[in-house]
Amino acid sequence: MQNYLELLKEILDSGEEKSDRTGVGTIGLFGKQLRFNLQDGFPAVTTKKLAWKGVVSELLWFLEGSDDERRLAEIRFNDSRENLTDQGKFSTIWTDNANNQGVSLGYANSETEKRLGPIYGVQWRNWGGKDQIKELIKNLKHNPHSRRHILTAWNVGEIDQMALPPCHVMSQFYVSNKSELSCHMYQRSADMFLGVPFNIASYALLTHILASILELEVGDFVHSFGDCHIYMNCVEQVNEQISREPKKLPKLKMPNIKSIDELNSLSLDDFVLDGYNPHPAITAEMAV
Repeated sequence: MQNYLELLKEILDSGEEKSDRTGVGTIGLFGKQLRFNLQDGFPAVTTKKLAWKGVVSELLWFLEGSDDERRLAEIRFNDSRENLTDQGKFSTIWTDNANNQGVSLGYANSETEKRLGPIYGVQWRNWGGKDQIKELIKNLKHNPHSRRHILTAWNVGEIDQMALPPCHVMSQFYVSNKSELSCHMYQRSADMFLGVPFNIASYALLTHILASILELEVGDFVHSFGDCHIYMNCVEQVNEQISREPKKLPKLKMPNIKSIDELNSLSLDDFVLDGYNPHPAITAEMAV
């Protein structure tokens, strides 16, 4: 993950300061890229602690096709929503979006239901009746060398209905002659300190899951950025992170998954980062 730290430093050294919709302000650059060979280890950031259960629960939630933040809470905390009404204890990374943008859009918002509109998972599993995930798996199986293996959440006709328009807009999958599955994801807006380590881990995990279903090995995860930025209230934390020495990457241990529907029977404990020994967490407030 040294390349990630180098990009953080480049942003601090050479980035432009801008105002933004959150009012916090950013320093950033445009048009950058990182590449991770997934066979070298799982790209979980080691210079601070990654919220791994948050990564796994959000991805499983996306793959269910849900737009209900309380369903995400059920997956994250392994309990029914009726027992998760204390938001002080049982919030998720989408709680603030539901309580702010979701409410502004008129969506249901209660202790047991918090709708977000047609966000990532809805687009992945039901874009106008099309299940992109099942189509992607089918096409990768039957036409692996096609250049059309695309997964996208940027539904232009429904952007205004989303509590948060997609930051990670689209991904393309590639099968090499060595039977390795790679993923290239484009992210239009990248919170480099809080969000990007989470996004890297999420799409690396998605690549592992798809590779398992397709009986392929994993290849590379390539992460391309549009606006990659650091929020001004996180500069001190970023400097702390840059000062730390990266540690050895962990290995991902998970079941041998044969179909996307099998995910419904799995829990967060089925996905383990073996040998993960990061530096302590560095906290910062998320700009929403």
